Amino acid sequence: MKHSILIILVVLSFGAISAHEGGHGTPSKQWELTTNELFNADFISYENGEVWLMDGNHSIQTFQITDFAEADQDYIKSKNEFIHSLNSTIGIEADSQSLSNFNWAIIGLGIILLSFSVFKLIKQKKAVYFTHGVLGLGVILIVSCKNTSTTKTSTLQVPAYNVSLMQTFFEKFDGVTTHSDENYLYISSNGLPDHEMMVGITNWQQQVPIKQNYTGDNSWAIPTHPKMAEHPLSTKTNLLKGAIAVAVNGIPIFNPLNNRGEDANAIGELDNWGGHCGRADDYHYHLPPLHLQDQVGAGNPVAYAVDGFPVYGETTDTLDEFLGKTNSDGSYQYHTIKEYPYFIAGMRGEVQLDPKTKVPENQVYPQPRTQELRPALRPLRGAEIIDFKSLG
Repeated sequence: MKHSILIILVVLSFGAISAHEGGHGTPSKQWELTTNELFNADFISYENGEVWLMDGNHSIQTFQITDFAEADQDYIKSKNEFIHSLNSTIGIEADSQSLSNFNWAIIGLGIILLSFSVFKLIKQKKAVYFTHGVLGLGVILIVSCKNTSTTKTSTLQVPAYNVSLMQTFFEKFDGVTTHSDENYLYISSNGLPDHEMMVGITNWQQQVPIKQNYTGDNSWAIPTHPKMAEHPLSTKTNLLKGAIAVAVNGIPIFNPLNNRGEDANAIGELDNWGGHCGRADDYHYHLPPLHLQDQVGAGNPVAYAVDGFPVYGETTDTLDEFLGKTNSDGSYQYHTIKEYPYFIAGMRGEVQLDPKTKVPENQVYPQPRTQELRPALRPLRGAEIIDFKSLG
């Protein structure tokens, strides 16, 4: 009988140690969809506009964040920010004092079982007591491992940027100004470069470049504390809307693919400088503006991606699948190549997506606003633009 009681205690101890924290009861939150449908599920993750939930049957369900009522969207975003703040802590090590009272009690039980086993082995040499000893030793080891396994180390941090140095690259260009806060460098411009435009286009969308109000709270924002993304976004299947980088002359750079998924350069939509105009008559590049290297100097970036990482010209160094490389100090930078995808094959850094947009025409948030002045026209094929003059 004594032996049975001891074994039951050990089994209960193992159950307490290995049980999932929080149990498997009814999901803790009720969710409301925009269709007014209500259901219960536990929050798991929010990434790139998609929300993962677990229902009472332990089935994983995925939704777009725009599927939820506004209050639940706010809850998802705040919950996600809280989780990210926890995961960004570096090098949290478990201390020997962090053992709970319950765990100390379990360890004590293990010591008693082990001592009892040794004593009885000496006295009677019975195998059952040897079993008790092994169980006791197992309890001690499992509880110890459980507590030391909580150590977490993040490898997603990169060195802080020299914001003043970043500003010097942009402010080489007339009409481009910058300011910063603790999270972003803001770039203001009128959206027109100081070089010629439109010449060389053979597939004209019948738009012309006019000034844009990229100033104040409508400026371009570049993160100054970038983080490596756990799940980088491919620019082949994402971000076909809005800018993915900002050139140092204050001109936005869009995905090399247009919003129809076509290589804008290959089908003749771009001028000799890799740019054209959008539906708001907003001039932007679709290719990395390597012609700016003459003004910023060799070895300096020609743009900054909207995830915060700089974009450089071509290199002989080995590049990763995103057309970038990690430097010895932990910093990261993109480079360019001659063929598609040209640059930024994937957004290596963390970005926040505009919840009003969906794959593949999703875009990074925040993103300056443009105002269309007239309806979009159809592309004019078969004619080449050979000259362009601004009449003021």
